Amino acid sequence: MSNQQPTFQQAMEITATWLQQWDNEEISDEVLADRIGEMVASRDGARGFFVVTLAGDSALMDRMPDVVAGQLRSAGRDVVDLSVRNLAMSTAMALHHKRSGDDNQQAGSERVTLRCAELLRLLEPILVKERLEQLLEATIDNSGADVSFLERWGYDDEQKRAISSSVYAIAAA
Repeated sequence: MSNQQPTFQQAMEITATWLQQWDNEEISDEVLADRIGEMVASRDGARGFFVVTLAGDSALMDRMPDVVAGQLRSAGRDVVDLSVRNLAMSTAMALHHKRSGDDNQQAGSERVTLRCAELLRLLEPILVKERLEQLLEATIDNSGADVSFLERWGYDDEQKRAISSSVYAIAAA
């Protein structure tokens, strides 16, 4: 990648290409990890990376190499924040799809939730704990920094309870 940070769209396209190369064993875990480290250094890069890796068909999030986990862990607070937000959104969407009877979309959202939970277990524990507590504050007490995030997406009380359950499941594991 050049020194110029990718847009969200570019990050999705670049990530998809890298994952295909990695899945086809055309690039090593170490090369992929270095590229990911550069990608997640910007917010748009990280957003694009997670859209593709969490919802896509690549096995990366299901069998993450240690070097990739290390890059994501060292990326710090932004990666934790995006992972927690993705956990919340996928949990709420799984319930939405269940209500509308869309089993395929529900399964996809549940897969993203599981991948987010596994990812959060690999990231910096103190940052993850702080960020999950902030989300819980919004879902349980309707207070704190994440209230506007939950309101922006229009999550109802049942979805907020589901999000809380996802958070507690990470803590219990």
